[in-house]
Amino acid sequence: MLTRKDFIKKTSLAALAGMTAPLLMKGGQAAATLPVYLTAAPGPMVIATWKNLKATEAAMQSLLGGGSALDAVEAGARVAEADPEDTSVGYGGNPDRDGFVTLDACVMDHLGNAGSVTFLQHIMHPVSVARKVMEKTPHVMLSGDGALQFALSQGFKKENLLTDKAKKAWEQWKKDTNYTPAISEKNHDTIGILAMDEKNNISGACSTSGWAYKMHGRIGDSPVPGAGMYVDNEVGGAAATGLGEFVLKTLGSFLVVELMRNGRAPQEAVEEAIHRIVKKYPYKELQVGYVALNKKGEFGAYSIQKDFQYSLYRAKENLHFDSSAYVK
Repeated sequence: MLTRKDFIKKTSLAALAGMTAPLLMKGGQAAATLPVYLTAAPGPMVIATWKNLKATEAAMQSLLGGGSALDAVEAGARVAEADPEDTSVGYGGNPDRDGFVTLDACVMDHLGNAGSVTFLQHIMHPVSVARKVMEKTPHVMLSGDGALQFALSQGFKKENLLTDKAKKAWEQWKKDTNYTPAISEKNHDTIGILAMDEKNNISGACSTSGWAYKMHGRIGDSPVPGAGMYVDNEVGGAAATGLGEFVLKTLGSFLVVELMRNGRAPQEAVEEAIHRIVKKYPYKELQVGYVALNKKGEFGAYSIQKDFQYSLYRAKENLHFDSSAYVK
């Protein structure tokens, strides 16, 4: 356990290392190594799970155009949702084991409002439907056919989200696995995105097609406020990616925010959230990663396995980095 003295020492060393750490070229062709403890940065900022530079770019452009933090995270998540090469989010996402692309998403704004959709089919932008749930209904969560009916009533277009590429991969999976979902650190990613605007307000969004080849009807952590994503504007926000069952069992994003409320830096908070998982569950084939930011503009990122990356746009730089990890 870090003492306050150790933390201050580690922060100072990381800040010094940050002066010489290799940063990637603009355009994001290769990952950079970034010290995990950084000083605060003024002004708007965006952080997202994985290499999602187009998403963080869209989010920042929304902020610079006068958009709110909520506008920004919606804009960022929509980029990933519309990308057919992203096999874990939206259009092009891997289907469940019966061949259906089912989507989960949630949003939270700086006032503590939340909206969510689960098991949504045929709609490319579940994050935008989640926002409509928050703004147009008295509910937090709509699911399945009810979520689809609501989306259509709000003007969303019904579409086929199963691409030829994803269909071929699913057909091969059926041949190779005897129709049995299995845990793997490679088959469950998410875009979780947090933004802070010029008014210092924080919002978050999370969107996914979930565990590839999951059982039909499975819901992960992404649409659950407090699990896949959580924001408290008094403190900060957090978002998760990876195998959602273990984020759900530990309410990871809520935990991160509460740790920050009690004085932890974002990096300390995400590390503790990962430690809560690995202390209790077998983690050899398990991947979970968290990103977080607080009201000071400090951020953190940490994962179980070492292949987690995150994207960060602040101080006029849009870059992606390798996260530190529990497994070295």
